[in-house]
Amino acid sequence: MTNMCKEGVCLHVEGVSKIYPGTKALDNVNFDLLTGKVNVLIGENGAGKSTLMKLIAGIEQPSEGKMYLDNEEVHFKDTIEARAHGIGIIHQELNLFPNLPVYQNIFMARERKKGFAMDNAFHREQAEKVLKRLEHEIPVDTLVGDLRVGQQQIIEIARNLVEDDLRILIMDEPTSSLSEQEVQVLFKIMRELTDQGISIVYISHRLEEIMQIGDHVTILRDGKYVCDADVKDISVPWIVTQMTGDNKSYPKRDRSVDWSKQEKVLEVKNLYLPKSGGGYLLNDVGFDLKKGEILGIYGLMGAGRTEIFECIMGLRPEHTGDIFLNGKKIEIRSIADQIANGFALVPEDRQREGLVQTMDIGRNCSLSALHTYTKMGFVDFRKEDEMVEKEIRDIHIKVADKRLPILSLSGGNQQKIVIGKGILTDPKILLMDEPSRGIDIGAKTEVFDIINQCAEQGLSIIVVSSELKEIISIADRVIVLSNGRVTGEFSGDEIQEQSLVSSSYLGHHNNG
Repeated sequence: MTNMCKEGVCLHVEGVSKIYPGTKALDNVNFDLLTGKVNVLIGENGAGKSTLMKLIAGIEQPSEGKMYLDNEEVHFKDTIEARAHGIGIIHQELNLFPNLPVYQNIFMARERKKGFAMDNAFHREQAEKVLKRLEHEIPVDTLVGDLRVGQQQIIEIARNLVEDDLRILIMDEPTSSLSEQEVQVLFKIMRELTDQGISIVYISHRLEEIMQIGDHVTILRDGKYVCDADVKDISVPWIVTQMTGDNKSYPKRDRSVDWSKQEKVLEVKNLYLPKSGGGYLLNDVGFDLKKGEILGIYGLMGAGRTEIFECIMGLRPEHTGDIFLNGKKIEIRSIADQIANGFALVPEDRQREGLVQTMDIGRNCSLSALHTYTKMGFVDFRKEDEMVEKEIRDIHIKVADKRLPILSLSGGNQQKIVIGKGILTDPKILLMDEPSRGIDIGAKTEVFDIINQCAEQGLSIIVVSSELKEIISIADRVIVLSNGRVTGEFSGDEIQEQSLVSSSYLGHHNNG
């Protein structure tokens, strides 16, 4: 046992465990944080990565074990104490105030006063400076609630970069909502930080990113330390094997089906969505969807992927265009109408739009299909129970008790609940926006299995994803968007990385 950090190690975690009622999230873990390096922490959902980060950031306290910062034992009773030691954290689930402007979010709990008042001139100026550094000059008086998820993620990152005394920066899935270009900007800044001697802890499920930006990798599995290695000495297959204990890859779709001969269930024609301030978010978009088909929509951030779903679901009444369901033109009046028409949406932001955080697991599952087991205003609890139990079995949700709070589940299991909710409404068409955002490769494989099963049972599915490998493995056909226009359509063996990427950049430089 040592009470010293080895040379080149700024933080040493020794024999740390964290026990929650009914689960051991961390089990006797040792972890060294190398100074001035990008320290990658990986493992499947529920491996204990986020728990370990919460202990270092002072959000939670260990049940047992010790932490040393520069050879001194430290105990952080809260984030304020951890921040006083120079430790910042960028959360996977965004921690922002939607009703406040950008500059106030960036300086929340870091305010500077001028006399008795806030020094807002200073706050605005510094916020502009840090956003310029991030190559995202978002007007600092914009309300955060009006920004897209990717821009909000940039604000979350900016909050930590205004710290003068930052020594350790924890990044939990910081790229899950960012486009490829935004990721490269972030990587450039991470390198600037490590050059200044700042140590970064980086959690990501995108293995290619880890190989690109990481210096050292530590792998956890089921709350235990598995191994660590320098990135230069390892490969992606090695990481996957260590994480899962075996070599998992995505299930491939059967590409022999000729979809042109299949029955058409949905047709979208001349879809336009005006942009406030002129121009279009969607510009003359058209496509169709066949019964039992999985249609992929691929494009860079801001290409208009999510907006297509919002128009179809009735969230964008200002759109124009025609939508045909089974050959009949439908008028889109409201979300409830569209659910009745047989549409279900799995939203991109599961925490904000997919789950009711104050309800338990079972209620979150059953909420969407309440009408199917309600008689004259009364809920038939036995019927509700049966449906929830079946759903939990069907989509393999790992849960000890469905009465536990929804937030006690790992990200992957929360995502399965959101998908389960959609399926319980018995839809004909399932719209899935980034169905595997922020979940690990094991949970992704299970989510893809669910999508494949649904398609085999005749459900027609549209999947939006910014991850190329996913779209390529899951979709029967892919349409590519750029700047609100369809710039390519590929099926079968045409679905290749290169063709999708080059289509997604078509016309992209026009984006003013």
